[in-house]
Amino acid sequence: MTALFSIRDLHLSFPDRGNKPLFGPAPRIEVLKGLTLDIPEGRITGIVGESGSGKSTFGRVLVRLLDPDSGQVLFDGKDIATLDEEAILPLRRDLQMIFQDPMSSLNPRHRVWRLIAQPLKRYGRGGTKAQATEALARVGLPAAFADRYPHQLSGGQRQRVGIARAIALEPRFILADEIVSGLDVSSQAQVLMLLKQLAEEMGLTVAFISHDLSVIRHLCDNVVVLNHGEIVDAGPVAEVFENPQSEVTRKLLSAIPLPEMDDDWFND
Repeated sequence: MTALFSIRDLHLSFPDRGNKPLFGPAPRIEVLKGLTLDIPEGRITGIVGESGSGKSTFGRVLVRLLDPDSGQVLFDGKDIATLDEEAILPLRRDLQMIFQDPMSSLNPRHRVWRLIAQPLKRYGRGGTKAQATEALARVGLPAAFADRYPHQLSGGQRQRVGIARAIALEPRFILADEIVSGLDVSSQAQVLMLLKQLAEEMGLTVAFISHDLSVIRHLCDNVVVLNHGEIVDAGPVAEVFENPQSEVTRKLLSAIPLPEMDDDWFND
Protein backbone atom coordinates (compact mmCIF):
# COMPACT_ATOMS: atom_id res chain seq x y z
CA MET A 1 0.00 0.00 0.00
CA THR A 2 1.45 3.36 -1.06
CA ALA A 3 2.06 5.93 1.69
CA LEU A 4 1.00 9.51 0.99
CA PHE A 5 2.72 10.66 4.19
CA SER A 6 5.87 9.16 5.65
CA ILE A 7 6.72 10.65 9.03
CA ARG A 8 10.17 9.97 10.41
CA ASP A 9 11.45 10.78 13.93
CA LEU A 10 9.16 13.78 14.32
CA HIS A 11 9.77 16.04 17.32
CA LEU A 12 7.96 19.18 18.39
CA SER A 13 8.07 21.17 21.62
CA PHE A 14 6.48 24.33 22.99
CA PRO A 15 7.86 26.86 25.48
CA ASP A 16 6.49 26.40 28.99
CA ARG A 17 5.72 30.04 29.68
CA GLY A 18 4.13 29.22 33.02
CA ASN A 19 7.55 28.21 34.35
CA LYS A 20 9.64 30.86 32.62
CA PRO A 21 12.44 32.15 34.85
CA LEU A 22 12.96 35.87 35.40
CA PHE A 23 15.98 35.79 33.12
CA GLY A 24 16.57 33.49 30.17
CA PRO A 25 14.29 31.47 27.92
CA ALA A 26 11.34 29.42 29.09
CA PRO A 27 11.88 25.67 29.41
CA ARG A 28 10.32 23.60 26.65
CA ILE A 29 7.69 20.88 26.85
CA GLU A 30 8.12 18.09 24.31
CA VAL A 31 4.74 17.38 22.75
CA LEU A 32 5.70 15.00 19.92
CA LYS A 33 8.47 12.57 20.78
CA GLY A 34 9.99 10.97 17.72
CA LEU A 35 6.89 9.89 15.80
CA THR A 36 7.55 7.50 12.93
CA LEU A 37 4.67 6.19 10.83
CA ASP A 38 3.15 6.02 7.35
CA ILE A 39 -0.30 7.28 6.38
CA PRO A 40 -1.56 5.18 3.46
CA GLU A 41 -2.91 6.89 0.38
CA GLY A 42 -6.64 6.67 -0.27
CA ARG A 43 -7.48 5.51 3.26
CA ILE A 44 -9.00 7.05 6.39
CA THR A 45 -6.57 6.91 9.28
CA GLY A 46 -7.89 7.57 12.76
CA ILE A 47 -5.67 9.41 15.24
CA VAL A 48 -6.86 8.86 18.77
CA GLY A 49 -5.70 9.54 22.30
CA GLU A 50 -6.63 11.19 25.53
CA SER A 51 -6.53 14.95 25.98
CA GLY A 52 -2.90 16.06 25.89
CA SER A 53 -1.76 13.08 23.85
CA GLY A 54 -0.56 15.31 20.99
CA LYS A 55 -3.07 14.20 18.38
CA SER A 56 -4.25 17.66 17.31
CA THR A 57 -0.69 18.99 17.37
CA PHE A 58 0.37 16.14 15.11
CA GLY A 59 -2.47 16.88 12.72
CA ARG A 60 -1.46 20.51 12.43
CA VAL A 61 2.09 19.49 11.61
CA LEU A 62 0.74 17.40 8.72
CA VAL A 63 -0.92 20.44 7.13
CA ARG A 64 1.97 22.73 8.09
CA LEU A 65 0.04 24.91 10.49
CA LEU A 66 2.85 24.04 12.91
CA ASP A 67 6.54 23.58 12.15
CA PRO A 68 8.30 20.64 13.82
CA ASP A 69 11.58 21.02 15.69
CA SER A 70 13.14 18.13 13.79
CA GLY A 71 12.32 15.06 11.74
CA GLN A 72 10.81 14.49 8.32
CA VAL A 73 7.27 14.91 7.04
CA LEU A 74 7.40 13.38 3.59
CA PHE A 75 4.34 14.21 1.50
CA ASP A 76 4.41 12.17 -1.69
CA GLY A 77 8.16 11.86 -1.22
CA LYS A 78 8.84 15.58 -0.60
CA ASP A 79 9.89 16.73 2.86
CA ILE A 80 7.46 19.56 3.59
CA ALA A 81 8.78 20.06 7.13
CA THR A 82 11.70 22.10 5.82
CA LEU A 83 9.91 24.18 3.17
CA ASP A 84 9.49 27.91 3.67
CA GLU A 85 6.10 29.54 3.12
CA GLU A 86 6.80 30.40 -0.52
CA ALA A 87 7.75 26.81 -1.28
CA ILE A 88 4.85 25.27 0.64
CA LEU A 89 2.20 27.52 -0.94
CA PRO A 90 1.72 25.44 -4.13
CA LEU A 91 1.15 22.34 -1.95
CA ARG A 92 -1.43 23.91 0.34
CA ARG A 93 -4.22 23.21 -2.14
CA ASP A 94 -3.57 19.51 -1.59
CA LEU A 95 -3.50 19.84 2.22
CA GLN A 96 -6.90 20.88 3.49
CA MET A 97 -8.46 20.92 6.95
CA ILE A 98 -11.99 20.67 8.36
CA PHE A 99 -12.15 22.38 11.73
CA GLN A 100 -13.88 21.25 14.91
CA ASP A 101 -15.96 24.41 15.22
CA PRO A 102 -17.12 25.49 11.76
CA MET A 103 -18.56 28.75 13.08
CA SER A 104 -15.11 29.91 14.16
CA SER A 105 -13.64 29.18 10.72
CA LEU A 106 -16.44 30.73 8.65
CA ASN A 107 -16.46 34.52 8.27
CA PRO A 108 -19.92 35.55 9.53
CA ARG A 109 -20.01 38.56 7.20
CA HIS A 110 -19.75 36.49 4.01
CA ARG A 111 -22.41 34.47 2.27
CA VAL A 112 -21.82 30.73 2.03
CA TRP A 113 -20.88 30.76 -1.64
CA ARG A 114 -18.14 33.33 -1.08
CA LEU A 115 -16.71 31.27 1.78
CA ILE A 116 -16.35 28.31 -0.58
CA ALA A 117 -15.20 30.39 -3.56
CA GLN A 118 -12.41 32.29 -1.76
CA PRO A 119 -9.91 29.39 -1.64
CA LEU A 120 -10.66 28.56 -5.28
CA LYS A 121 -9.88 32.13 -6.29
CA ARG A 122 -6.75 32.23 -4.16
CA TYR A 123 -5.29 29.19 -5.85
CA GLY A 124 -6.25 30.24 -9.36
CA ARG A 125 -9.03 27.71 -9.82
CA GLY A 126 -11.87 30.10 -10.57
CA GLY A 127 -13.96 31.10 -7.58
CA THR A 128 -17.38 31.47 -9.13
CA LYS A 129 -20.75 31.12 -7.47
CA ALA A 130 -21.50 28.21 -9.80
CA GLN A 131 -18.45 26.31 -8.51
CA ALA A 132 -19.50 26.98 -4.92
CA THR A 133 -23.03 25.78 -5.63
CA GLU A 134 -21.65 22.60 -7.19
CA ALA A 135 -19.56 21.96 -4.07
CA LEU A 136 -22.65 22.48 -1.90
CA ALA A 137 -24.53 19.91 -3.95
CA ARG A 138 -21.75 17.37 -3.34
CA VAL A 139 -22.27 17.71 0.41
CA GLY A 140 -26.06 17.49 0.18
CA LEU A 141 -27.02 21.17 0.49
CA PRO A 142 -29.40 22.83 -2.02
CA ALA A 143 -28.37 25.76 -4.18
CA ALA A 144 -30.48 28.16 -2.10
CA PHE A 145 -27.97 27.78 0.75
CA ALA A 146 -25.35 29.59 -1.32
CA ASP A 147 -26.87 32.98 -0.41
CA ARG A 148 -27.23 32.30 3.31
CA TYR A 149 -24.91 33.44 6.08
CA PRO A 150 -23.29 30.99 8.53
CA HIS A 151 -25.55 32.04 11.41
CA GLN A 152 -28.57 31.01 9.35
CA LEU A 153 -27.41 27.38 9.26
CA SER A 154 -27.58 24.58 11.81
CA GLY A 155 -24.40 23.08 13.23
CA GLY A 156 -24.56 20.11 10.88
CA GLN A 157 -25.17 22.38 7.89
CA ARG A 158 -22.22 24.59 8.82
CA GLN A 159 -20.00 21.54 9.05
CA ARG A 160 -21.15 20.49 5.59
CA VAL A 161 -20.11 23.95 4.34
CA GLY A 162 -16.70 23.39 5.91
CA ILE A 163 -16.43 20.08 4.09
CA ALA A 164 -17.57 21.69 0.82
CA ARG A 165 -14.89 24.35 1.14
CA ALA A 166 -12.22 21.69 1.69
CA ILE A 167 -13.22 19.39 -1.18
CA ALA A 168 -13.83 22.22 -3.69
CA LEU A 169 -10.06 22.43 -4.22
CA GLU A 170 -9.90 18.70 -5.08
CA PRO A 171 -7.19 18.08 -2.45
CA ARG A 172 -5.26 14.88 -1.94
CA PHE A 173 -5.34 15.05 1.85
CA ILE A 174 -7.87 16.26 4.41
CA LEU A 175 -7.33 16.64 8.14
CA ALA A 176 -10.61 16.31 10.04
CA ASP A 177 -10.11 17.39 13.66
CA GLU A 178 -12.97 16.36 16.00
CA ILE A 179 -15.44 17.50 13.35
CA VAL A 180 -18.55 15.94 14.90
CA SER A 181 -17.88 16.50 18.60
CA GLY A 182 -20.23 19.50 18.76
CA LEU A 183 -23.10 17.91 16.83
CA ASP A 184 -26.13 15.92 17.94
CA VAL A 185 -26.14 12.18 17.32
CA SER A 186 -28.24 12.35 14.15
CA SER A 187 -26.07 15.06 12.60
CA GLN A 188 -22.93 13.16 13.59
CA ALA A 189 -24.04 10.09 11.67
CA GLN A 190 -24.92 12.13 8.58
CA VAL A 191 -21.64 14.06 8.52
CA LEU A 192 -19.53 10.94 9.08
CA MET A 193 -21.31 9.04 6.33
CA LEU A 194 -20.85 12.01 4.00
CA LEU A 195 -17.12 12.16 4.76
CA LYS A 196 -16.73 8.44 4.14
CA GLN A 197 -18.65 8.65 0.86
CA LEU A 198 -16.60 11.61 -0.40
CA ALA A 199 -13.33 9.93 0.58
CA GLU A 200 -14.28 6.88 -1.48
CA GLU A 201 -15.56 8.86 -4.46
CA MET A 202 -12.59 11.25 -4.59
CA GLY A 203 -9.86 8.85 -3.53
CA LEU A 204 -9.04 11.11 -0.59
CA THR A 205 -6.52 10.41 2.12
CA VAL A 206 -8.03 11.48 5.44
CA ALA A 207 -6.57 11.82 8.93
CA PHE A 208 -9.52 11.75 11.31
CA ILE A 209 -8.79 12.98 14.84
CA SER A 210 -11.24 11.85 17.49
CA HIS A 211 -11.56 10.75 21.09
CA ASP A 212 -14.57 8.54 20.21
CA LEU A 213 -13.41 5.00 19.53
CA SER A 214 -16.84 3.87 18.33
CA VAL A 215 -16.61 6.44 15.52
CA ILE A 216 -13.04 5.38 14.72
CA ARG A 217 -14.16 1.76 14.49
CA HIS A 218 -16.91 2.47 11.98
CA LEU A 219 -15.24 5.16 9.90
CA CYS A 220 -11.52 4.44 9.69
CA ASP A 221 -9.40 1.86 7.91
CA ASN A 222 -6.38 2.31 10.17
CA VAL A 223 -5.79 3.79 13.60
CA VAL A 224 -2.86 5.38 15.44
CA VAL A 225 -3.05 5.63 19.23
CA LEU A 226 -0.99 8.41 20.83
CA ASN A 227 -0.06 8.82 24.47
CA HIS A 228 2.03 11.76 25.70
CA GLY A 229 3.40 12.36 22.22
CA GLU A 230 4.35 8.76 21.47
CA ILE A 231 2.73 6.05 19.35
CA VAL A 232 1.59 3.17 21.55
CA ASP A 233 -0.50 1.28 18.99
CA ALA A 234 -0.96 1.43 15.23
CA GLY A 235 -2.39 -0.71 12.48
CA PRO A 236 -5.65 -1.73 10.81
CA VAL A 237 -8.63 -0.84 12.99
CA ALA A 238 -9.87 -4.40 13.41
CA GLU A 239 -6.45 -5.68 14.50
CA VAL A 240 -5.79 -2.90 16.99
CA PHE A 241 -9.25 -3.11 18.52
CA GLU A 242 -9.23 -6.90 18.76
CA ASN A 243 -5.63 -7.24 19.93
CA PRO A 244 -4.37 -3.98 21.49
CA GLN A 245 -0.66 -4.01 22.20
CA SER A 246 -0.54 -1.33 24.89
CA GLU A 247 -2.20 -0.82 28.24
CA VAL A 248 -3.17 2.69 27.10
CA THR A 249 -5.22 1.30 24.21
CA ARG A 250 -6.84 -1.31 26.45
CA LYS A 251 -7.88 1.41 28.90
CA LEU A 252 -9.31 3.55 26.12
CA LEU A 253 -11.30 0.61 24.80
CA SER A 254 -12.64 -0.33 28.23
CA ALA A 255 -13.43 3.26 29.21
CA ILE A 256 -15.52 4.08 26.14
CA PRO A 257 -18.33 1.61 25.41
CA LEU A 258 -17.98 0.63 21.77
CA PRO A 259 -21.50 0.27 20.52
CA GLU A 260 -24.38 0.43 21.04
CA MET A 261 -23.72 2.32 17.76
CA ASP A 262 -24.34 -0.35 15.15
CA ASP A 263 -23.92 -0.36 11.39
CA ASP A 264 -27.57 0.52 10.82
CA TRP A 265 -27.13 3.71 12.87
CA PHE A 266 -24.02 4.69 10.93
CA ASN A 267 -25.50 3.94 7.52
CA ASP A 268 -28.93 5.36 8.17
